[in-house]
Amino acid sequence: MEFKHIPVMPLEAVDALSVRSGGIYIDGTLGGGGHSAIILERLQGKGRLIGIDQDIDAINAAKIRFGLSDLAINNPVRQGELITLVHSNFHNLPQILHDHHLEKIDGILLDLGVSSHQLDTPKRGFSYRHEGKLDMRMNRESDLTAYDIVNTYTEAQLTDILFTLGEERFARRIAKGIVSARQNAPIETTLQLSEIIESSTPRRKNDGPHPAMRSFMALRIAVNNELHPLDTALEQMVDCLNPGGRICVITFHSLEDRIVKQCFNRLQNPCACPRDIPYCVCGKMPGLKVLTKKPILPSLEELTQNSRAHSAKLRVGEKLYENPATPPKKGQ
Repeated sequence: MEFKHIPVMPLEAVDALSVRSGGIYIDGTLGGGGHSAIILERLQGKGRLIGIDQDIDAINAAKIRFGLSDLAINNPVRQGELITLVHSNFHNLPQILHDHHLEKIDGILLDLGVSSHQLDTPKRGFSYRHEGKLDMRMNRESDLTAYDIVNTYTEAQLTDILFTLGEERFARRIAKGIVSARQNAPIETTLQLSEIIESSTPRRKNDGPHPAMRSFMALRIAVNNELHPLDTALEQMVDCLNPGGRICVITFHSLEDRIVKQCFNRLQNPCACPRDIPYCVCGKMPGLKVLTKKPILPSLEELTQNSRAHSAKLRVGEKLYENPATPPKKGQ
């Protein structure tokens, strides 16, 4: 199975992960296996890599890419294994580590958002440019689909999704257009929805983004519940790291990036003491050192070769020792 997906900032992300031979690493969004392939090279045949993806197409494609047997999928770690693939969600990392008899890891990489394969496969229903049934599920075992949201949610609920998750300024007009259209017949395909959105918004400039882009993104996020548990998941991942271990997260829109930035900053500066106290007395110790004051962006060369990279941002944090000897000065 060919799973077309060009990894974003592959060298920058794996460099930031600081992979060492013999370490234990997680690729929490396996996709086409591009990042995982570089991690495996740097492990030099020693250590562990667990690739996680909720899309079974990605798991099956990686199985072929890395020449793995069925025994390397969803099975506990065995002596001498270098890579295991897990069909799950990275939010379940603590349970995945427990199932695979692992306590701590040395690094985790997340490449959030939709993959090129999912966008380019019409039957998955992610793209406003290709005809397909409204679906948008990354995990096709999930129940909720874009069809359900578009055809059953109220106008107010639709407006909230489009405005909050897609930052769509014409959310109210689009939601009204959807509710009006579905009164005649259910909205079943991506192009049907795309046309409704386009007719509900002002005519775009020739060089502007497609009018359905933000709405489709919002629906995808809602279907897969991508943002709501992200903050908690990031904190759990940091807890799973060994001291000195790193977490690297690539985001593709402002909502994701804001959550990652705020979570990293909170873990680096958890102190709740009044500002006029020079030393921390609340006992909340930093658990993470943020290594990217500003996010790492794709190179100009990559931007010319991979259009998906245009909005990408990479943020990196390093796990601190569990019990620092002395409380830090405030702001450190």
